[in-house]
Amino acid sequence: MKVAFVVPRYGPDIIGGAETAARLLAEHLAAREGWTVDVLTTCAQDFVTWADVYPAGSETVNGVAVHRFRSAAGREPSFHPFSAGLLADPGAASRADADRWIDLQGPVTPALADAALSSDADVLVFYPYLYYPTVRIITRATLPTVLHPAAHDEPALRLPVFPEVFGAADGLVFQTAAERALVQATFPVASHRQILLGLGVDDPDSTVFVGTPGNPRALDPPYLLCLGRVDRHKGSSALAAMFAAYKERHRDDLRLVFAGPVVEEPPAHPCIDVLGPVSEAAKWELLAGAVAVVSPSRWEAFSLVVAEAWSARTPVVVNAACGPTSELCRRSGGGVPVDGFGAFEAVVQRLSGDAAMAAAMGRFGRAFVDRELRWPIVVERYAGFLRSVADAGGR
Repeated sequence: MKVAFVVPRYGPDIIGGAETAARLLAEHLAAREGWTVDVLTTCAQDFVTWADVYPAGSETVNGVAVHRFRSAAGREPSFHPFSAGLLADPGAASRADADRWIDLQGPVTPALADAALSSDADVLVFYPYLYYPTVRIITRATLPTVLHPAAHDEPALRLPVFPEVFGAADGLVFQTAAERALVQATFPVASHRQILLGLGVDDPDSTVFVGTPGNPRALDPPYLLCLGRVDRHKGSSALAAMFAAYKERHRDDLRLVFAGPVVEEPPAHPCIDVLGPVSEAAKWELLAGAVAVVSPSRWEAFSLVVAEAWSARTPVVVNAACGPTSELCRRSGGGVPVDGFGAFEAVVQRLSGDAAMAAAMGRFGRAFVDRELRWPIVVERYAGFLRSVADAGGR
C-alpha cells in the first residue's frame, strides 16, 4: 500500500498542530510492513512567509520519502489587509475573491501540484484544508483522496472556495467529534467515508528522558505550563494577562512557564518564564512537573499538547470557547474548561491547593490516552480506513 501525503510544509523541526500530526502519522504508517509513504511538500519552514529554506529535491526522513518543491510565490504582503476585509464577512465573499485569497496566502506551488497529480500512490492524503496545496490539487485529483481538515470555527472555513474542496474528498479524518460536527454543519459531507481518529501519543514511561545531557534544568515547582507556539493568536497574551491578574490577588509561589517557538512574546512579568523551544526530553520533564498544563487557544481541532499532558499524568485547563479541547476534557475527566478570569482563578487555586484532586484528574487523563490514543491503536484504525478508501476508488 502506497500513500502520498500532500502538506504545505514538513519536517521534524517544524512545530505546529497539523504539521506535527501529519508527520507522526506518516512516520508510523511507514514503519508498517508492506506500506510505503511519500510526502509531497514545499521548501518552506515558516508558514508566515513560505520562504524557501530547505533545498528542493528528495530525501528520506525517519523512513519517509520527502519530496520538496520550490514555491512560485509565498505570502504576498497584500494578503493581510485583503484578508482582514474579506473575512469580516466571509459568507458575502465572491468566489473570485476567495480564489484570490488562497493564492495570496500561499504557498503557490505548481510543481508540487504536478507531482501529486502524477503520483502512483494508492491514495492521496491532504492535511490541512486551508492552503493552496490542498485547495488546488484535491479538486483535480483522479486518485482516491483523504482530507484531514484540521478545521476549527474560523471565518475562513466559510469562504465559497471550500465547499468544493470538502466535496472532492473521498474520505474525511476528524480528530474530535466537535470538529466532525462543525464540518458536517458547514458542508454536505454526511455521505462521505469518515473516521473519528484522534492522534497517537507517546508514552513517557517507555523512555528515559530525565537527566539527558544537554537538557535545561527542570524548573522548580509549582508552575503552570503552556506548551506550544507562543503567539497571541494562540491565546498566549490572554493567558499571561489572566495569570498576572491572578498574581495580584494571590501572593503564592506559582509561576507560569511558556515553552515553544516564540512568535510574539507576552509582556514581561517577574513570575512568567518564556523558555523558547525545548528538547523532547525537557518537554516531558516540564509536563511531568507542572501543576497543570494550560491550553488557552480557542482555535484547535485537537490538541496533542493536552494528550501529552495526560500521558504525563498532569491535569489540563482549556479555553471553554474551544469545542474540541473542551470535548476531550469531558470525555476523559482529565481537565477543566474555563470561560474567563473568575473560572481560571478558581480552577488554578483548587489544583494548586489540592494535590490529591490534581493527581486524580491526571490519572483520568492517562487512562483516556491509554484507552484511545496510543499509537498502535490509532495507526491500526487509520491504516484500515486508508485501505477502505483506496479500495473504493475515487469519487
